Amino acid sequence: MEVVAYLRVSTERQGASGLGIEAQRDYIAQAAASRGWHIVAEFIDTASGTIAPTERPECIKAMAAAKAQGAVLVVAKLDRLSRDVEHIAALVKRAPFKVATMPDADAFQLHIYAALAQQEREFIAGRTRDALASLKTRANNGDELARAKIARRDAGRAKAHEAGNGAAVAVAVASADAYALSVANHLKAARFDGITSLAGCADYLNQHGVRTRRGVAFAPMTVKRLASRLGISFC
Repeated sequence: MEVVAYLRVSTERQGASGLGIEAQRDYIAQAAASRGWHIVAEFIDTASGTIAPTERPECIKAMAAAKAQGAVLVVAKLDRLSRDVEHIAALVKRAPFKVATMPDADAFQLHIYAALAQQEREFIAGRTRDALASLKTRANNGDELARAKIARRDAGRAKAHEAGNGAAVAVAVASADAYALSVANHLKAARFDGITSLAGCADYLNQHGVRTRRGVAFAPMTVKRLASRLGISFC
């Protein structure tokens, strides 16, 4: 079986240092060797796991490559795709994939694992909220150490928020560009077939099973935005 490897790290520092990437690559290589998989391509995203896989630029390319080559997407661990059960459910519908650390898991089992991971994340978030509430109570009662901790936390959050906004915009733009390139040939084919109107192109894309980035049917305005991004003109 041919597979396309998809790897993800959360920060630029991890991506530059290779921390996490080599471990993921090893997991996939070991599974490929034991299962007789042939790795035909590899894609790496530097993006938060809170961003849906279908919104990450390299994941979009990986799915397109897998579809074009009749291959299966493979990740080292399920959380490299997402810890959100809705993300996993959406991906299962769009592209078949395997997880190197549990290669025999079927779609139903992957849903279960994702649900358990999401539940654990919610438990951790709850414990964090409780601890913060306790810290704020102590600070309000005059605990200077608690006040100092809250001040450091607020400063760190402000800095992360500022950096995160820029990164989020960059990821969104890259994701939109990657999607546009993945369907560019369909727009060019429509033009080659003599279609020059936005409505005609929307009908053409819908008839050929092409969907927008959000998985819905094309409308003329959607085609206009996509064509504009690609520099292709329609009347």
